[in-house]
Amino acid sequence: MSTPTALTPPSGAPTRVPARTHRRPSPLALVSLAYGLVQLAAVVPWLGLGWDESVYVSQTDPHHPAAYFSAPRSRGVTYLTAPLTWLTNEPHAVHLWLALLSTACLYGAFAVWRPLLGAGRSALAAGLFASLWTALLYGPQAMPNLWVALGAVAATGWLLRGAAGTAGGAGARGRAWWGVALAVAGVTLLRFPDGCWLALPLGLACLAHRPLRRLAPMAAVAGGVVAGAVPWVVEAYGRWGGIGERLRVSSDVQGEMGLRWAGGDAWLSVNGPLLCRPCDIEPYQPWLTWWWLLLPVLGLVCAVRGRHGAGRAARGVTVWLPLAGALALSLPYLLTLGYSAPRFFLPAYALLALPLATTALDAARGRRPYVVALCAVLALYGVSQTTGLWRNLMGARHTTHRYETVAAHLHRAGVRPPCLITGAQTPPVSYAAGCASGNVAGNNKNLTRAALRALTTRIPVAALTAAHAAPPAYARTWHPLPLLGTGLRAWVAGRG
Repeated sequence: MSTPTALTPPSGAPTRVPARTHRRPSPLALVSLAYGLVQLAAVVPWLGLGWDESVYVSQTDPHHPAAYFSAPRSRGVTYLTAPLTWLTNEPHAVHLWLALLSTACLYGAFAVWRPLLGAGRSALAAGLFASLWTALLYGPQAMPNLWVALGAVAATGWLLRGAAGTAGGAGARGRAWWGVALAVAGVTLLRFPDGCWLALPLGLACLAHRPLRRLAPMAAVAGGVVAGAVPWVVEAYGRWGGIGERLRVSSDVQGEMGLRWAGGDAWLSVNGPLLCRPCDIEPYQPWLTWWWLLLPVLGLVCAVRGRHGAGRAARGVTVWLPLAGALALSLPYLLTLGYSAPRFFLPAYALLALPLATTALDAARGRRPYVVALCAVLALYGVSQTTGLWRNLMGARHTTHRYETVAAHLHRAGVRPPCLITGAQTPPVSYAAGCASGNVAGNNKNLTRAALRALTTRIPVAALTAAHAAPPAYARTWHPLPLLGTGLRAWVAGRG
């Protein structure tokens, strides 16, 4: 007769089944899930590839000729899309991939802050950022600004976690410094100037905040910038002859950057258009810009509360460093450009969301009137963002549909791959048509007239102009092709 083991219950005794523990999804996970679902349901189905997207995606698409890559651009976005473009060039597939990736990165970036701020504050900060119409519209797009924003949030959070030692131990601090380096490198890879501007407040924090006055965090910030800048620097010497010349050409492409106030342009374009250049427009529903006008005031309130709140010594740096980062990443777009676009300020919004969420929840805790006021403000904020999203999403869809329509007209006229398109709005139309793009003048100049004439004897070539414009000098003998409903006209070169 066998002896019962310790794991065998006595005869007649009821068998105990271990209770299952049900872990509820964290608030941040729910926010990230909602962000992804809105993109998939309301944004991705409507999008085609825009102008800048066509340039970025074409760099790694083996099925299309690469569009001209101008001096101000950085290669980071092309690395984001490369895993999918190697498999397919279907725009919806690209947008689906980026929607899923941005959802995961939103969660990852704000999860860095959870040990610093707590689950509720980090989730509210993510929700404030994710509900911006610009964050929703650009989440699935091959554009750099949203990814810069998430990288800036992660870099700032890792730096403060290393300073606070939230995970405990030297090994955890080492992991935090690696997080800083990787996040800063990612931002610099995505947009070289933004990486430099982000490194400025992070570097100053290493000098001003005592727990950061050591070699490791300083090396993490500096090393991240250097590592992320390598492709940009190599390309500067390979294509433009050096860093200084690339910066000069970039300034020319951007309209001769210099000290000027662009805050008015930024306000005019808060609700769109997606690119305000030149920004001589009437603001769309200016009453919906109230939240943007309040940001400087709210930022100041956060700074004051972070500095003077009782027992806030450790909390203060979690307030002023995101504020400093938001200011630094806003300065080039407020003080150097002669135009604006709503996406330029996504990094600043992401960093501002952190102290705003902290201050809002601290002020509302245990005070019912504050809770009611906070809910009312969030509801109004949601209305303004929903309005902006729908308007600009439909505008983006109309624009990309026009590119596709022009490409279809050109195909019917015999302009099929291998082919070349030159003139107005060349990159997106060329990508939609499967053609190479080339220009003999302007910011995207990559051809001479002699080379263009030579190409007309070998492949189909078309030039695009405004619907009522005369043909370019080199296309005066080419055949006109009306492009009804697009605002454009094509001039198709004869081959013979």
